[in-house]
Amino acid sequence: MKHSTRRSFLGSSSTILALPFLESLGFSRFSKAADLPVPAKRMVFLSVGWGVTRETWFPDKKQTGTDYDLPKGLAPLSKYKEDITVIQNLQHRFSNEAHWGSTFWLTGANRYGVPGQSFHNTVSADQVAAEHLGRETRFTSIQLNGKKAEGHGPGLSLAWNQQGKPVPGLDTPVELYHRLFSDETTPMEQRQAMLKQKRSVLDTVLEDARSVQKGLTSTDKDKLNEYFQSIREIEVRLAKEEEWLEVPKRLPQTPVKEPAAGLKGYEEIKMMYDLMIAAMQVDSSRVFTYRMPTDSLISSLGATISSHNMSHYTSGERQEVSEMRDQSHAKLLAHFIGKLKSSREADGSSLYDNTAVTFGSNINSIHHLNNCPTLLTGGGAGIRHGRHLVMDDPKTPLCNLWLSLLNGSGINVESHGDSTGKIDQLFA
Repeated sequence: MKHSTRRSFLGSSSTILALPFLESLGFSRFSKAADLPVPAKRMVFLSVGWGVTRETWFPDKKQTGTDYDLPKGLAPLSKYKEDITVIQNLQHRFSNEAHWGSTFWLTGANRYGVPGQSFHNTVSADQVAAEHLGRETRFTSIQLNGKKAEGHGPGLSLAWNQQGKPVPGLDTPVELYHRLFSDETTPMEQRQAMLKQKRSVLDTVLEDARSVQKGLTSTDKDKLNEYFQSIREIEVRLAKEEEWLEVPKRLPQTPVKEPAAGLKGYEEIKMMYDLMIAAMQVDSSRVFTYRMPTDSLISSLGATISSHNMSHYTSGERQEVSEMRDQSHAKLLAHFIGKLKSSREADGSSLYDNTAVTFGSNINSIHHLNNCPTLLTGGGAGIRHGRHLVMDDPKTPLCNLWLSLLNGSGINVESHGDSTGKIDQLFA
Protein backbone atom coordinates (compact mmCIF):
# COMPACT_ATOMS: atom_id res chain seq x y z
CA MET A 1 0.00 0.00 0.00
CA LYS A 2 1.30 3.42 -0.88
CA HIS A 3 1.76 5.59 2.21
CA SER A 4 -0.13 8.88 2.38
CA THR A 5 1.97 11.92 3.02
CA ARG A 6 0.94 14.76 5.30
CA ARG A 7 0.44 16.92 2.22
CA SER A 8 -2.18 14.74 0.55
CA PHE A 9 -4.59 16.35 -1.88
CA LEU A 10 -7.74 15.60 -3.81
CA GLY A 11 -7.08 16.91 -7.29
CA SER A 12 -8.89 17.58 -10.51
CA SER A 13 -8.04 19.43 -13.68
CA SER A 14 -9.32 22.71 -12.25
CA THR A 15 -9.11 22.65 -8.46
CA ILE A 16 -7.05 21.31 -5.60
CA LEU A 17 -8.66 20.58 -2.24
CA ALA A 18 -6.29 20.13 0.67
CA LEU A 19 -7.31 17.23 2.92
CA PRO A 20 -7.67 17.84 6.66
CA PHE A 21 -5.19 16.06 8.94
CA LEU A 22 -6.88 12.66 9.40
CA GLU A 23 -5.70 9.97 11.80
CA SER A 24 -6.83 7.20 9.45
CA LEU A 25 -4.41 8.51 6.82
CA GLY A 26 -1.56 8.53 9.29
CA PHE A 27 -1.61 12.22 10.07
CA SER A 28 -1.75 11.63 13.83
CA ARG A 29 1.90 10.62 13.86
CA PHE A 30 2.79 14.10 12.71
CA SER A 31 0.85 15.93 15.42
CA LYS A 32 3.93 16.18 17.64
CA ALA A 33 6.56 15.92 14.96
CA ALA A 34 9.30 18.49 14.81
CA ASP A 35 9.05 18.77 11.04
CA LEU A 36 5.57 20.28 10.99
CA PRO A 37 5.64 23.57 9.11
CA VAL A 38 5.47 26.69 11.23
CA PRO A 39 2.11 28.38 10.56
CA ALA A 40 2.32 31.59 8.59
CA LYS A 41 1.88 34.97 10.24
CA ARG A 42 -1.02 37.05 9.02
CA MET A 43 -2.11 40.65 9.51
CA VAL A 44 -5.59 42.18 9.15
CA PHE A 45 -6.38 45.91 9.32
CA LEU A 46 -10.05 46.87 9.74
CA SER A 47 -10.97 50.55 9.45
CA VAL A 48 -14.12 52.44 10.39
CA GLY A 49 -13.77 55.70 8.50
CA TRP A 50 -16.10 57.86 10.59
CA GLY A 51 -14.66 57.01 13.99
CA VAL A 52 -16.83 55.86 16.90
CA THR A 53 -19.17 57.24 19.58
CA ARG A 54 -16.65 58.62 22.05
CA GLU A 55 -19.10 58.63 24.99
CA THR A 56 -19.89 54.91 24.78
CA TRP A 57 -17.04 53.18 22.89
CA PHE A 58 -13.98 53.90 25.05
CA PRO A 59 -13.45 52.20 28.43
CA ASP A 60 -13.02 54.41 31.48
CA LYS A 61 -9.42 55.64 31.51
CA LYS A 62 -9.31 55.11 35.27
CA GLN A 63 -9.85 51.36 34.74
CA THR A 64 -6.68 49.95 33.21
CA GLY A 65 -5.10 46.52 32.99
CA THR A 66 -7.34 43.45 33.20
CA ASP A 67 -9.85 44.92 35.63
CA TYR A 68 -11.95 47.14 33.40
CA ASP A 69 -15.56 47.25 32.26
CA LEU A 70 -16.41 46.88 28.60
CA PRO A 71 -18.35 49.97 27.53
CA LYS A 72 -21.71 49.83 25.80
CA GLY A 73 -20.17 50.08 22.34
CA LEU A 74 -17.98 47.02 22.90
CA ALA A 75 -20.41 44.97 25.00
CA PRO A 76 -21.08 42.40 22.22
CA LEU A 77 -17.40 41.40 22.56
CA SER A 78 -17.82 40.30 26.20
CA LYS A 79 -17.33 36.63 25.26
CA TYR A 80 -13.90 37.50 23.92
CA LYS A 81 -12.83 40.08 26.50
CA GLU A 82 -9.71 38.06 27.30
CA ASP A 83 -8.84 37.96 23.60
CA ILE A 84 -8.86 41.69 22.91
CA THR A 85 -6.82 44.73 23.90
CA VAL A 86 -8.15 48.29 23.87
CA ILE A 87 -5.43 50.94 23.78
CA GLN A 88 -5.93 54.69 24.24
CA ASN A 89 -3.99 57.92 23.67
CA LEU A 90 -2.70 57.08 20.18
CA GLN A 91 -2.86 59.64 17.38
CA HIS A 92 -1.15 60.90 14.22
CA ARG A 93 0.60 64.20 14.88
CA PHE A 94 0.11 65.33 11.27
CA SER A 95 -3.64 64.67 11.18
CA ASN A 96 -5.52 67.86 10.36
CA GLU A 97 -8.39 66.72 8.13
CA ALA A 98 -11.10 64.50 9.61
CA HIS A 99 -12.65 63.69 6.24
CA TRP A 100 -9.46 61.94 5.15
CA GLY A 101 -9.11 59.66 8.15
CA SER A 102 -8.76 56.39 6.28
CA THR A 103 -6.23 57.87 3.88
CA PHE A 104 -3.50 58.28 6.49
CA TRP A 105 -4.54 55.65 9.06
CA LEU A 106 -1.79 53.16 8.17
CA THR A 107 0.81 55.68 7.02
CA GLY A 108 0.87 58.56 9.49
CA ALA A 109 2.14 60.77 6.67
CA ASN A 110 2.22 64.54 6.57
CA ARG A 111 -0.13 65.57 3.78
CA TYR A 112 2.01 68.67 3.16
CA GLY A 113 5.32 66.84 3.57
CA VAL A 114 6.56 67.80 0.10
CA PRO A 115 6.93 71.55 -0.54
CA GLY A 116 4.68 72.80 -3.33
CA GLN A 117 2.34 69.79 -3.19
CA SER A 118 -1.13 69.86 -1.64
CA PHE A 119 -1.16 66.10 -1.06
CA HIS A 120 1.52 63.62 -0.11
CA ASN A 121 1.36 60.13 1.35
CA THR A 122 3.83 57.38 2.24
CA VAL A 123 3.83 53.58 2.41
CA SER A 124 1.19 52.00 4.63
CA ALA A 125 1.92 49.45 7.35
CA ASP A 126 0.04 46.70 5.51
CA GLN A 127 2.24 47.08 2.43
CA VAL A 128 5.36 46.93 4.58
CA ALA A 129 3.96 43.67 5.96
CA ALA A 130 3.00 42.42 2.49
CA GLU A 131 6.56 42.84 1.23
CA HIS A 132 7.64 40.22 3.78
CA LEU A 133 4.56 38.05 4.36
CA GLY A 134 3.25 38.00 0.77
CA ARG A 135 6.21 36.46 -1.02
CA GLU A 136 4.86 32.90 -1.00
CA THR A 137 1.16 33.56 -1.59
CA ARG A 138 -0.83 33.95 -4.79
CA PHE A 139 -1.87 37.46 -3.75
CA THR A 140 0.76 39.61 -2.06
CA SER A 141 -2.04 41.43 -0.23
CA ILE A 142 -5.77 41.89 -0.53
CA GLN A 143 -7.43 45.29 -0.28
CA LEU A 144 -11.16 45.61 0.37
CA ASN A 145 -12.59 49.10 0.01
CA GLY A 146 -16.29 48.91 0.73
CA LYS A 147 -18.30 51.02 -1.66
CA LYS A 148 -16.51 53.52 -3.87
CA ALA A 149 -19.30 56.04 -3.40
CA GLU A 150 -18.62 56.45 0.33
CA GLY A 151 -16.10 58.73 1.95
CA HIS A 152 -13.92 61.70 1.12
CA GLY A 153 -10.31 62.26 0.14
CA PRO A 154 -8.25 61.40 -2.95
CA GLY A 155 -8.17 57.64 -2.44
CA LEU A 156 -10.42 55.17 -0.67
CA SER A 157 -7.87 52.43 -0.22
CA LEU A 158 -6.18 52.00 3.14
CA ALA A 159 -3.15 50.60 1.30
CA TRP A 160 -0.46 52.90 -0.14
CA ASN A 161 2.66 51.73 -1.96
CA GLN A 162 6.29 52.76 -1.51
CA GLN A 163 5.66 55.86 -3.65
CA GLY A 164 2.65 56.89 -1.59
CA LYS A 165 0.17 55.93 -4.30
CA PRO A 166 -3.10 54.12 -3.47
CA VAL A 167 -3.20 50.37 -4.05
CA PRO A 168 -6.47 49.43 -5.81
CA GLY A 169 -8.84 47.03 -4.15
CA LEU A 170 -12.12 45.15 -4.40
CA ASP A 171 -15.48 46.65 -3.51
CA THR A 172 -17.89 43.71 -3.09
CA PRO A 173 -17.92 40.16 -1.71
CA VAL A 174 -18.70 38.86 -5.20
CA GLU A 175 -15.50 40.44 -6.56
CA LEU A 176 -13.48 38.96 -3.70
CA TYR A 177 -15.03 35.51 -4.14
CA HIS A 178 -14.16 35.36 -7.84
CA ARG A 179 -10.64 36.67 -7.23
CA LEU A 180 -10.04 33.93 -4.66
CA PHE A 181 -11.84 30.88 -6.00
CA SER A 182 -13.19 31.18 -9.56
CA ASP A 183 -11.66 28.92 -12.16
CA GLU A 184 -9.79 30.63 -14.98
CA THR A 185 -11.75 29.89 -18.15
CA THR A 186 -9.31 31.53 -20.55
CA PRO A 187 -7.10 28.84 -22.21
CA MET A 188 -3.56 28.62 -20.84
CA GLU A 189 -1.99 29.54 -24.19
CA GLN A 190 -4.09 32.68 -24.39
CA ARG A 191 -3.23 33.71 -20.82
CA GLN A 192 0.47 33.20 -21.54
CA ALA A 193 0.16 35.31 -24.69
CA MET A 194 -1.61 38.06 -22.74
CA LEU A 195 1.16 38.13 -20.15
CA LYS A 196 3.77 38.24 -22.90
CA GLN A 197 1.95 41.16 -24.50
CA LYS A 198 1.86 43.02 -21.19
CA ARG A 199 5.61 42.54 -20.85
CA SER A 200 6.19 43.70 -24.42
CA VAL A 201 4.18 46.90 -23.86
CA LEU A 202 5.96 47.47 -20.55
CA ASP A 203 9.38 47.08 -22.16
CA THR A 204 8.44 49.58 -24.88
CA VAL A 205 7.17 52.13 -22.37
CA LEU A 206 10.30 51.71 -20.24
CA GLU A 207 12.57 52.15 -23.26
CA ASP A 208 10.73 55.31 -24.31
CA ALA A 209 10.92 56.72 -20.78
CA ARG A 210 14.67 56.13 -20.55
CA SER A 211 15.22 57.92 -23.85
CA VAL A 212 14.09 61.26 -22.38
CA GLN A 213 16.33 61.24 -19.29
CA LYS A 214 18.95 63.63 -20.68
CA GLY A 215 18.46 67.32 -20.07
CA LEU A 216 15.77 66.96 -17.39
CA THR A 217 15.53 69.23 -14.37
CA SER A 218 16.07 67.71 -10.93
CA THR A 219 12.33 67.85 -10.28
CA ASP A 220 11.57 66.00 -13.52
CA LYS A 221 14.28 63.46 -12.72
CA ASP A 222 12.60 62.77 -9.38
CA LYS A 223 9.28 62.29 -11.15
CA LEU A 224 10.90 59.96 -13.69
CA ASN A 225 12.57 57.91 -10.93
CA GLU A 226 9.20 57.58 -9.25
CA TYR A 227 7.80 56.41 -12.57
CA PHE A 228 10.58 53.83 -12.94
CA GLN A 229 9.79 52.54 -9.45
CA SER A 230 6.16 52.11 -10.46
CA ILE A 231 7.33 50.17 -13.52
CA ARG A 232 9.43 47.92 -11.31
CA GLU A 233 6.37 47.21 -9.16
CA ILE A 234 4.42 46.23 -12.27
CA GLU A 235 7.28 43.94 -13.30
CA VAL A 236 7.16 42.25 -9.89
CA ARG A 237 3.40 41.73 -10.18
CA LEU A 238 3.77 40.28 -13.69
CA ALA A 239 6.51 37.94 -12.50
CA LYS A 240 4.26 36.72 -9.70
CA GLU A 241 1.34 36.31 -12.08
CA GLU A 242 3.54 34.15 -14.30
CA GLU A 243 4.70 32.12 -11.31
CA TRP A 244 1.12 31.26 -10.32
CA LEU A 245 -0.26 30.95 -13.83
CA GLU A 246 -0.36 27.14 -13.89
CA VAL A 247 -1.11 26.64 -10.18
CA PRO A 248 -4.82 25.82 -9.68
CA LYS A 249 -6.67 27.84 -7.07
CA ARG A 250 -7.25 25.90 -3.86
CA LEU A 251 -10.62 25.62 -2.16
CA PRO A 252 -11.15 25.73 1.63
CA GLN A 253 -12.09 22.57 3.52
CA THR A 254 -15.58 23.97 4.06
CA PRO A 255 -16.77 25.03 0.60
CA VAL A 256 -17.75 28.67 0.22
CA LYS A 257 -20.73 29.50 -1.95
CA GLU A 258 -20.65 32.48 -4.26
CA PRO A 259 -22.14 35.44 -2.36
CA ALA A 260 -25.45 36.80 -3.50
CA ALA A 261 -25.13 39.90 -5.62
CA GLY A 262 -26.19 43.10 -3.95
CA LEU A 263 -25.26 42.26 -0.36
CA LYS A 264 -25.09 45.49 1.59
CA GLY A 265 -24.37 46.68 5.07
CA TYR A 266 -24.26 44.21 7.94
CA GLU A 267 -24.46 41.06 5.81
CA GLU A 268 -21.91 42.44 3.35
CA ILE A 269 -19.33 42.99 6.11
CA LYS A 270 -20.05 39.57 7.60
CA MET A 271 -19.49 37.93 4.20
CA MET A 272 -16.23 39.83 3.71
CA TYR A 273 -15.05 38.48 7.06
CA ASP A 274 -16.02 34.93 6.05
CA LEU A 275 -14.18 35.24 2.74
CA MET A 276 -11.06 36.55 4.48
CA ILE A 277 -11.15 33.45 6.69
CA ALA A 278 -11.48 31.25 3.60
CA ALA A 279 -8.56 33.05 1.95
CA MET A 280 -6.41 32.39 5.03
CA GLN A 281 -7.42 28.73 5.10
CA VAL A 282 -6.03 28.18 1.60
CA ASP A 283 -3.17 30.65 2.13
CA SER A 284 -4.13 32.84 -0.82
CA SER A 285 -2.93 35.91 1.05
CA ARG A 286 -1.57 36.80 4.48
CA VAL A 287 -2.22 40.55 4.55
CA PHE A 288 -5.67 42.14 4.38
CA THR A 289 -7.05 45.66 4.67
CA TYR A 290 -10.76 46.39 4.83
CA ARG A 291 -12.22 49.88 4.72
CA MET A 292 -15.70 49.00 5.90
CA PRO A 293 -18.77 50.73 4.46
CA THR A 294 -20.79 52.94 6.79
CA ASP A 295 -23.71 54.35 4.80
CA SER A 296 -24.90 50.90 3.78
CA LEU A 297 -24.29 49.51 7.28
CA ILE A 298 -26.45 52.03 9.11
CA SER A 299 -29.05 51.82 6.35
CA SER A 300 -29.23 48.04 6.80
CA LEU A 301 -29.83 48.69 10.51
CA GLY A 302 -32.86 50.86 9.72
CA ALA A 303 -31.29 54.33 9.88
CA THR A 304 -32.47 56.98 7.45
CA ILE A 305 -29.61 59.48 7.87
CA SER A 306 -26.25 59.50 6.08
CA SER A 307 -23.02 58.43 7.72
CA HIS A 308 -21.71 62.00 7.48
CA ASN A 309 -24.72 63.37 9.35
CA MET A 310 -24.41 60.56 11.89
CA SER A 311 -20.76 61.39 12.46
CA HIS A 312 -21.72 64.94 13.53
CA TYR A 313 -23.94 63.51 16.24
CA THR A 314 -25.46 65.26 19.20
CA SER A 315 -27.68 63.65 21.81
CA GLY A 316 -30.73 62.14 20.22
CA GLU A 317 -31.28 60.20 16.98
CA ARG A 318 -27.82 60.79 15.50
CA GLN A 319 -26.03 59.51 18.59
CA GLU A 320 -28.42 56.55 18.81
CA VAL A 321 -27.52 55.60 15.23
CA SER A 322 -23.82 56.04 15.97
CA GLU A 323 -24.07 53.77 19.02
CA MET A 324 -26.06 51.21 17.02
CA ARG A 325 -23.28 51.28 14.40
CA ASP A 326 -20.62 50.64 17.08
CA GLN A 327 -22.49 47.70 18.58
CA SER A 328 -23.03 46.18 15.15
CA HIS A 329 -19.30 46.37 14.42
CA ALA A 330 -18.62 44.73 17.78
CA LYS A 331 -21.01 41.88 16.92
CA LEU A 332 -19.37 41.43 13.53
CA LEU A 333 -15.90 41.46 15.06
CA ALA A 334 -17.01 38.84 17.60
CA HIS A 335 -18.15 36.70 14.66
CA PHE A 336 -14.75 37.16 13.00
CA ILE A 337 -12.85 36.26 16.17
CA GLY A 338 -14.99 33.15 16.63
CA LYS A 339 -14.24 31.94 13.11
CA LEU A 340 -10.52 32.65 13.53
CA LYS A 341 -10.52 30.58 16.71
CA SER A 342 -12.41 27.66 15.18
CA SER A 343 -10.20 27.40 12.08
CA ARG A 344 -7.36 24.93 12.67
CA GLU A 345 -3.83 25.11 11.33
CA ALA A 346 -1.76 22.04 10.40
CA ASP A 347 0.04 22.04 13.76
CA GLY A 348 -3.18 22.19 15.78
CA SER A 349 -3.08 25.91 16.48
CA SER A 350 -5.80 28.23 15.16
CA LEU A 351 -5.87 31.07 12.67
CA TYR A 352 -6.47 33.32 15.68
CA ASP A 353 -3.15 32.22 17.21
CA ASN A 354 -1.23 33.31 14.10
CA THR A 355 -3.10 36.43 12.99
CA ALA A 356 -2.73 40.01 14.22
CA VAL A 357 -5.97 41.98 13.81
CA THR A 358 -6.41 45.73 14.31
CA PHE A 359 -9.81 47.42 14.38
CA GLY A 360 -9.86 51.20 14.50
CA SER A 361 -9.89 54.59 12.88
CA ASN A 362 -7.75 57.67 12.37
CA ILE A 363 -10.72 59.68 13.68
CA ASN A 364 -11.95 59.65 17.27
CA SER A 365 -15.45 60.98 16.54
CA ILE A 366 -17.06 63.97 14.84
CA HIS A 367 -13.92 66.00 13.86
CA HIS A 368 -11.78 65.01 16.85
CA LEU A 369 -8.44 63.51 15.78
CA ASN A 370 -6.92 62.71 19.17
CA ASN A 371 -7.12 59.33 20.92
CA CYS A 372 -7.76 57.21 17.84
CA PRO A 373 -10.09 54.29 18.67
CA THR A 374 -7.91 51.17 18.61
CA LEU A 375 -8.75 47.56 19.40
CA LEU A 376 -6.38 44.65 18.89
CA THR A 377 -7.01 40.92 18.79
CA GLY A 378 -5.32 37.74 17.57
CA GLY A 379 -2.08 36.11 18.64
CA GLY A 380 0.01 36.71 15.53
CA ALA A 381 2.06 39.59 16.95
CA GLY A 382 2.59 38.13 20.41
CA ILE A 383 0.44 40.70 22.24
CA ARG A 384 -0.77 39.84 25.75
CA HIS A 385 -4.50 40.41 25.50
CA GLY A 386 -7.33 40.85 27.97
CA ARG A 387 -6.30 44.38 28.95
CA HIS A 388 -7.12 48.06 28.63
CA LEU A 389 -3.99 50.15 28.10
CA VAL A 390 -3.76 53.94 28.37
CA MET A 391 -0.53 55.48 27.14
CA ASP A 392 1.05 58.02 29.52
CA ASP A 393 1.67 60.42 26.66
CA PRO A 394 -1.73 61.51 25.25
CA LYS A 395 -0.02 62.09 21.90
CA THR A 396 1.72 58.73 21.54
CA PRO A 397 2.28 58.15 17.80
CA LEU A 398 -0.17 55.68 16.28
CA CYS A 399 2.78 54.61 14.14
CA ASN A 400 4.35 53.21 17.33
CA LEU A 401 1.54 50.64 17.22
CA TRP A 402 2.20 49.78 13.57
CA LEU A 403 5.91 49.36 14.34
CA SER A 404 5.05 47.12 17.31
CA LEU A 405 2.72 44.92 15.27
CA LEU A 406 5.18 44.63 12.39
CA ASN A 407 8.04 43.65 14.70
CA GLY A 408 5.80 41.30 16.67
CA SER A 409 4.83 39.58 13.43
CA GLY A 410 8.48 38.94 12.56
CA ILE A 411 9.00 41.94 10.27
CA ASN A 412 12.20 43.57 11.45
CA VAL A 413 11.84 47.19 10.41
CA GLU A 414 13.37 49.89 12.60
CA SER A 415 10.65 52.51 12.15
CA HIS A 416 7.39 53.31 10.41
CA GLY A 417 6.08 56.77 9.64
CA ASP A 418 6.77 59.07 12.58
CA SER A 419 7.21 56.24 15.10
CA THR A 420 9.42 56.88 18.11
CA GLY A 421 9.65 53.27 19.29
CA LYS A 422 7.68 50.15 20.08
CA ILE A 423 4.92 49.99 22.68
CA ASP A 424 6.51 47.56 25.13
CA GLN A 425 3.39 47.44 27.33
CA LEU A 426 1.63 45.41 24.64
CA PHE A 427 3.96 42.47 25.22
CA ALA A 428 4.56 42.77 28.98
